[in-house]
Amino acid sequence: MPMRRRRQHSVDIWPGFVDALGNLLIILIFVLMVFVVAQFFLGQTLSGREEALARVTRQITEMTDLLNMEKSANADLRTSVSRLSSQLASANARIEELSENERKNAEAGQRLNDDIAALRALKDKLEREITEKDRQLADQSGRLNEQTQISEQERAQAALLREQLAALQQEMARLGDALDAAEKTNKEQQVQISDLGRQLNRALATKVAELQKYRSEFFGRLRGLLGDRSDIRIEGDRFVFQSEVLFDTGSAELNPEGQKQIAALASTLTQLAKEIPPDIDWILRVDGHTDRRPINTALFRSNWDLSAARAISVVNFLSAHGIPPQRLAAAGFGEYQPLAAGNDEPSMRKNRRIELKLDQR
Repeated sequence: MPMRRRRQHSVDIWPGFVDALGNLLIILIFVLMVFVVAQFFLGQTLSGREEALARVTRQITEMTDLLNMEKSANADLRTSVSRLSSQLASANARIEELSENERKNAEAGQRLNDDIAALRALKDKLEREITEKDRQLADQSGRLNEQTQISEQERAQAALLREQLAALQQEMARLGDALDAAEKTNKEQQVQISDLGRQLNRALATKVAELQKYRSEFFGRLRGLLGDRSDIRIEGDRFVFQSEVLFDTGSAELNPEGQKQIAALASTLTQLAKEIPPDIDWILRVDGHTDRRPINTALFRSNWDLSAARAISVVNFLSAHGIPPQRLAAAGFGEYQPLAAGNDEPSMRKNRRIELKLDQR
């Protein structure tokens, strides 16, 4: 009886164990399915990333090839600039030599002119003496013809006068030859001076052309950097900013937008200055212009004061951003150099401007 009672009171755990194992198996199958699906999508993602990585690798390779080509082009350009600098240095030395020769030729020409003047004075003096001797000889001959008896002394004097006359005529001929030779030499030197002037003009024209090349490059880079804007334009050899881009009304302090534009200009000019040969004495001139409406404030008594203050403000900003001060100049023109003659607002706005010019000092 005790054994039967214990069997009746014991708990049967086997069905619960089977249920737990079934649930655990279902969970494992679900987790395995989730893992398989995750692996599939992860494989798809990795495959797409591998393709993107290959595409980026190809782009990097192409950019590396372009960079190598650009480096090669820059090396060729630097070689060309170095060769041009050498040629310009030789041209400058030739110009100095030609200038020295021109100065020496000018001095020689002056001395030659003085000698010619002295020879002409001597020629005039000799002509007067010959005239006087001829007159004396004529008088003596007349007296000799009138006199019936001529002394030996008078004959000797007449012979002496004839000899002196012959000597004077020979001297006159020699001076004439010397004068002709001096005039010929003077003409030759004038031709040499003219040729030296043409050579000097050609050398100066070469320098101006080279500066024009760098000016065009500067304006091109600046145009590409600032973009195609109606209030920033190129007119001839000048880069023109409308005043509203850089300054507030009646102010000479650069506004934030103006500081941004001038900072971009300073960066471009700094890069270009490294390429300009040192023997080109270039300068960036900043010109301030206003409209014709008068101004009279505590800071600015006239448009001249306002235009000059704005030009100086731009120059100070450029100097603070790395442009050498000796390469900068500021000028104020007030309202006296207008681009438009009208009194309407578009004309007034066009006349309010800041002009930049890359020039030779």
